Parts: sequence; C-alpha cells; structure tokens
Amino acid sequence: MVLFLIGIGLSTEKDITLRGLEAIKSCDKVYLESYTSILQCSVTDIEKIYAKKIILANRDLSEQGAVQIVEEAKTKNVAFLVIGDPFSATTHIELFKLAIERMIPIEIINNASILTAIGITGLQLYKFGKTTSIPFLEDHPLLETPYNVIKENQSLGLHTLCLLDLKPEQQQFMTVKQALIILQSIESRKHEKLISDDLLVIGCARLGSRNFLVKAGKLCDIITADFGPAPHCVIIPGKLHFNEEEMIKIFR
Repeated sequence: MVLFLIGIGLSTEKDITLRGLEAIKSCDKVYLESYTSILQCSVTDIEKIYAKKIILANRDLSEQGAVQIVEEAKTKNVAFLVIGDPFSATTHIELFKLAIERMIPIEIINNASILTAIGITGLQLYKFGKTTSIPFLEDHPLLETPYNVIKENQSLGLHTLCLLDLKPEQQQFMTVKQALIILQSIESRKHEKLISDDLLVIGCARLGSRNFLVKAGKLCDIITADFGPAPHCVIIPGKLHFNEEEMIKIFR
C-alpha cells in the first residue's frame, strides 16, 4: 500500500498530471487539503474528473490527523491532494516525514506551484529572496514579520513574494488592497520609510489560470485596482535588471 502526496496544480480540476490521475484512480481514499489555497473549480468538478469521492481536509485534519492519514496507508492506497505542489506549503512535509518514520511507502507527484508561476511577471526567479506571508491584522495586531522580510530582501536587491492569508471556512480571502493596507499600517508604526505611495509593487491574481491578472505600478495606484476573485498575491520587486523592467512595463 502507498501514501501518495499529489500536487493538483493552481487552477482547475484539469491541471492534474496524467501520473497524478492514474495514482488517484488506484486509491481507496482521497483527501484534498482545503486551507492553503483555492482552485477555480468546485469539489464536484474534481470528483467528476477524478472519479473518486473527495474528503476535504482542513488544517486540523491535516495536522492533528496526520498520523491517522499516514496509518491508513498501511492497509489502503491513500492520496493526499495539495493545491499547487505537495511541498509549496511546509505543513505537508509532516506527512512525508511520518510516512518515512513508519516505513510506509510514499510517492510524491509534483505539479505547478505559485513559487514558479510568478515567473510570468518577468521577474527572474533566482532573484527572489525569502518568501513571506501576510496574515489578517485582526489575528496579529502587532504584525511586523512581512515588513521585516521585505526590508531584508530589499537590502540585498532581492524580490519579495508575499502570500496572502485566507480562511476558506469563513469565505475570507485577502485581496491585494487589504495586503497593501496592512503593510501601510505596519509602516505607520515603524516609520522606516520602506512602504510608501511611490513604492513599485506588483499585484497578481489567479496565477496559473486562464484568467490570471498581473498589474504593476506605484502602490498608490495598485491599491485602488480591482483584481477580481482570489487567490491574490503581492510582489515587492528588488533591484531590477533591464529585461525585468521591460517586462514590468507590459503590466503597468
């Protein structure tokens, strides 16, 4: 029996790889994590293509129930589906670790990730520094981490990818505007002149899908733009190569 960790891509039910689909069809149980991102399709759409009943796994089931999921693979083929790539979110490494420790066969099937999809902006991937997350401010009123990560990356001339918080069970998905307002609020406390109206920012929505959207410009302009449905992310560019500058002009 095998535990499969399968990336299902960034957009719809059709983003699954052939190898991933074959593995799913061989499984007795199929879990889908439902807390790190969202797809542009429904669970019903997924079940139709995969021909399997999907068990939604929220954060509690994925983390507190990780042992249970791994143990099931002792007697059954079990698939754990991850939006994007299996290891885009570090939380899923625990499943891999537990399977290895319990000597349960595990197979990883990779797929597209937000960490590579951002290449569509024209920014060179090897020039991205540390990635950061921007959580909702009500949960972290004294938040400073994303600000400090941006500052560190900027000092090295590196780009910063900011992943935006989401609470699928409450249907809350942070927008580019909300993320920039949070960065402004941190600036108002720290007064280090890192975040300003003139700061070049890139807002992205639904990367990996046909209706993706990328807009680049001054913060004061991007903060008023409508990016449509989630998921969104924000990029704060560092030092730009002239080729990167040319690409960014396309999205201004």
